[in-house]
Amino acid sequence: MGKKQKPEELEVGSGLVLVDKPAGWTSHDVVGRIRKLAGTRKVGHSGTLDPMATGVLVVGINRATRLLTHIVGVDKTYTATVRLGESTTTDDAEGEITARHFANAVTEERVEEAVARLTGQIMQVPSTVSAIKVDGKRAYDRARSGEEVELDARPVTVHRFEVHQLRRLDGGKLVELDIEVRVSSGTYVRALARDLGEILETGGHLTALRRTAVGPYSEDQCLSLDQLAEDFGYIGLAEAAGQLFPARNVSAEEAEHLRHGRRITASGDAESEELTAAFGPEGELIALLKDIPATPGASSSPDAAKAAVAGPGTLHAKPELVFAV
Repeated sequence: MGKKQKPEELEVGSGLVLVDKPAGWTSHDVVGRIRKLAGTRKVGHSGTLDPMATGVLVVGINRATRLLTHIVGVDKTYTATVRLGESTTTDDAEGEITARHFANAVTEERVEEAVARLTGQIMQVPSTVSAIKVDGKRAYDRARSGEEVELDARPVTVHRFEVHQLRRLDGGKLVELDIEVRVSSGTYVRALARDLGEILETGGHLTALRRTAVGPYSEDQCLSLDQLAEDFGYIGLAEAAGQLFPARNVSAEEAEHLRHGRRITASGDAESEELTAAFGPEGELIALLKDIPATPGASSSPDAAKAAVAGPGTLHAKPELVFAV
């Protein structure tokens, strides 16, 4: 069943706010600011950005917070600056320098070889100051309290890793690389900087990081907090879902069945983990659907119930999330 909006939710409505997060702000800080601007407590974000980082932070308000789970897992794109010749406790410029090595011998050819080793499907050990939980406690909390933190390597995908510029600093002792990467969810760009430095035997860390895209959402669509304070703009719930999922238009009768949690006829002709956004006759978002094997006797529309007894291999579209009130 769809959950009715509370009175304080009706003025702003539901949707996604694309924030250009400023440096020095935590993602939690941004959520707090959006709560005040939107006048609702129902606000969340789809993936933490470090305080040092800037760029795309996708924030959901009211019923759109239910979309955030499906945004967390999309690919992200970043631009960053990597400094070779220095390692830090946090793998970025906010940490203390733990080691220095001359980077004079670093060449463009060696960088290209190292980048190739960090492109594609790789095993990555997250930074010790990551938000990963270890025995119920965030890794960064354990690290900052002086504990030794050891995290297991896990598979991630670096779809694209490009070096746009190489600069030599301090008479060549240090090298800075301006890079751009597109990575799978769960990939730490700080860890890529650290690993690049290890491969090149110089050490390395991030000195700048900007997220330029989260799935279909890019920095060009973002608004600063100051702009949002002047004119609170956001992507409406239906438009946001249409950008994230394949769309299916349903009849008024089908929409009513979905509102009550009933299955309808399948959206496709093969079982799939992919969700489909169902839109009613007025363009309103009704539900997110998933095609699953039909089950005779399940709560379904008459057409879906009839299809369920047609034989093996029949599919139903099951409402996974219902948004309509």
